[in-house]
Amino acid sequence: MRKMNTVVSGLFFSLAAVTLAAAQSDYQVISITDGGTISGTVKWSGPVPRELELPITKDPAICEIDGQKTASLDRLIIGPDNGVANTVVYLKNIHAGKAMELPEQRRHLDQKHCRYIPHILLVPQNAMLSMQSSDATLHTIHMDGAASYNLPFPFPNQVVTRSMSTPGLVNLRCNGGHVWMNAEMMVAAHPYYAVTDESGRFEFTNVPAGTYEIVAWHEGWILIGKEQAYDVLTEHAVQRPVFSDPKTWQKSVTVNANSASTVNFAIGNK
Repeated sequence: MRKMNTVVSGLFFSLAAVTLAAAQSDYQVISITDGGTISGTVKWSGPVPRELELPITKDPAICEIDGQKTASLDRLIIGPDNGVANTVVYLKNIHAGKAMELPEQRRHLDQKHCRYIPHILLVPQNAMLSMQSSDATLHTIHMDGAASYNLPFPFPNQVVTRSMSTPGLVNLRCNGGHVWMNAEMMVAAHPYYAVTDESGRFEFTNVPAGTYEIVAWHEGWILIGKEQAYDVLTEHAVQRPVFSDPKTWQKSVTVNANSASTVNFAIGNK
């Protein structure tokens, strides 16, 4: 039954990624002279959940930071003003606009102290994702969703690149036995994507006048169980965490020429 559930879950994840890709693959670059802006925040509403952590069960000399025996899963980061970092905000039904200009730092992944940095990647469709490991141990990045790779990193600072040709969501895990390592990547077909900062803020510029659906997407922060995985180095089975499904919140926003629009999201357990 566990194997069947894993297959069904993977199939659902793949179908969701394909659906998202099909919905956003018809974007055209146009000249914009009177575009507007959209800015706002994503903030937490309600009691703050307990931070998710797992014990460091492998390579403590490399993975432990300042002697800490546990690793944060980085699933929910709430700032002092309740701003929620690492939320992906994007325009859902935009088909034409400015050229791609997503931040460079979110298409470069490092594996450092057995963590993925950054935790949320944002890569333009058909652009290169570069990956490396700063750790002197074997990491193996396993991807599923809109991209499917299994890439070993046996040596520190070895740079590996892959083109992300299909827009949609990609799930990243370590098959090297570091079961707490997790990250998400959104491969974007247009430039109106943003990842919220530590204050939960986001902004889009040069948006053509019109009415759009704006979406706040969060990877999910609830630990619902564990699944059996495989450590490629020790050839032993390990237990990897399983998280709740991603959550989305959606609003309508109207952008007028040379004007600023504001959209604020409140997210929480309810």
